[in-house]
Amino acid sequence: MAMRKLILKMSVSVDGFVGGPNGEINWIFKSMDDGGAAWVLDTIGQAGLHIMGSRTFYDMASYWPYSTEPFAAPMNNIPKVVFSKKGALESVNDLLTTTALKDASRINPTQGIKNRAAVSPAAFTAADTKVAGGDLAEEIARLKQQPGKDILAHGGASFAQSLAKLGLIDEYRLVTHPVVLGRGLPLFSAIPNPVDLKLVSATQFKSGTIAHVYRPA
Repeated sequence: MAMRKLILKMSVSVDGFVGGPNGEINWIFKSMDDGGAAWVLDTIGQAGLHIMGSRTFYDMASYWPYSTEPFAAPMNNIPKVVFSKKGALESVNDLLTTTALKDASRINPTQGIKNRAAVSPAAFTAADTKVAGGDLAEEIARLKQQPGKDILAHGGASFAQSLAKLGLIDEYRLVTHPVVLGRGLPLFSAIPNPVDLKLVSATQFKSGTIAHVYRPA
């Protein structure tokens, strides 16, 4: 039986950053049109499992259960594995946990979080949510061997950097936005050696955003 793939989907600037110096993502929304959004939605919906770091989980737990956007259903309903060194999840006391969440809440003021005092991570699922606290490579290998559709990795930046550094990613789905940030959070800075990639597809959208799909050569 073939192992399922680990796919990393992230938005990146032309100069390779996935966030501004403080994790800002407002630049993503400026060039995301209907075609690009549909492509991302299709990628999210195809996954059998979503994996992410704990800070990203808390961001999403503070947003998606209260959103009516098309992304909300797959984000809430698809099973998740959260990678946390603590080995457990806690209630979210400070809802706006990162700059990324603040940007999303500000740009989509009618969606997502609405000044709630606390959110339980249990709200962010209509399916299973598990916590992985062991060795990253070993945990990913175990997940790949399980039956089901492919695994989709979300951020944040440090989690994605770790996956790339260890060579765990089988497919990169990078949405390149027509912006140069100059400085910020890089995706590939931790990779010890060059990695040759094969371009599988490139889809351009009206806004100038291009969705690139790469696999290790």
